[in-house]
Amino acid sequence: MKFTQDEVMQYVEETDVKFIRLAFCDVYGRQKNVAIMPPELKRAFSEGIAIDASSIAGFGGEERSDLLLRPDPATLTALPWRPQSGRVVHMFCNIFYPDGTPFEADSRRILMETVAEAEARGVRFSVGSEIEFYLFKLDENGEPTKEPYDHAGYMDIAPADRGENVRREICLTLEQMGIQPESSHHEGGPGQNEIDFRYADPLTAADNAVTFQAVVRTIAAQNGLWADFSPRPLPDQPGSGMHINLSADDGSGRDLLMPMVAGLLDRIRESTLFLNPTEESYARLGRDRAPGAVNWSPENRNQLIRIPAATGSYRRAELRSPDPTANSYLAIALAIRAGLYGITENLTPPDPAEPAAYLPKTLHDARELAAKSDFLRNCLPEIILSAYL
Repeated sequence: MKFTQDEVMQYVEETDVKFIRLAFCDVYGRQKNVAIMPPELKRAFSEGIAIDASSIAGFGGEERSDLLLRPDPATLTALPWRPQSGRVVHMFCNIFYPDGTPFEADSRRILMETVAEAEARGVRFSVGSEIEFYLFKLDENGEPTKEPYDHAGYMDIAPADRGENVRREICLTLEQMGIQPESSHHEGGPGQNEIDFRYADPLTAADNAVTFQAVVRTIAAQNGLWADFSPRPLPDQPGSGMHINLSADDGSGRDLLMPMVAGLLDRIRESTLFLNPTEESYARLGRDRAPGAVNWSPENRNQLIRIPAATGSYRRAELRSPDPTANSYLAIALAIRAGLYGITENLTPPDPAEPAAYLPKTLHDARELAAKSDFLRNCLPEIILSAYL
């Protein structure tokens, strides 16, 4: 259910809400929030709530110290792990300067504008994500260790799969928040798990990916565990990805999948910095079935882009290189831009599984490719490019 401002005000009053978390992300996709109480909600909608942006990564330092958060009422959701008496809810926010001008480093707005441009060209994208993570034990001081919660393998079951109950609790919590998981299972690494989501519009998919990481960390902590979303936390075990599934439709019945795939392949190398933004990201790529070459396949799971076996509305392209350290708003925005480029130019992908090139091997290489990219300069504002470069 998507709320209006008036419905949010009514919900807060009628359900004993005491705290409203106003959520947003820094340029690297890390969720931040400030909590307000109900008497401030009307002002939040009409004027915005001020934050000190100089302390937020990538937001520009002292010269941009005052910014305003305005909540998006459509994203209202209660936090089920908080008390039912004196409830806590959260909403994602859009970010503005004090004069009402949109803040250019607001990655959520960048995705909104990307979706609007695609729809202005008659193309609607749908997105689903598959996010992997590890569960590690805590030491006697409550600090994370690198000791996996279990030693089960791919799609194993209990009792070897000790994460089954944790995943179930995560999925039930997400369902209470209006986010519908599609499936969950144990992944290939010890203590490694995956939860997949149903298709949604791109903005909802990105919001859900951000919420998902917060929920997983919360439920893991309640179970005395640490949830690790880093790309390769154990050097001798599989890394964790954030696979992005995309489909496109222009209402004409034309098959847009192959031109979209061609566009993704064409722009992937220069976009890799934003899909794999850490040094550790490059310890994952090209190893243990994580892609390293620029190729595609209708079946092979080692390829950069896989076309899963599906028909009709489930036919999609799975982009397998992104990892969970990526800003989901920027990752999805760039994937849409690349796919839209392929559709607009009616590109054709190369022969399946034949690598035309390779993904960058290091963060330094990815930065060099991004610095030369006219595609990125046309997609992203200078403040974000500078933060990543």
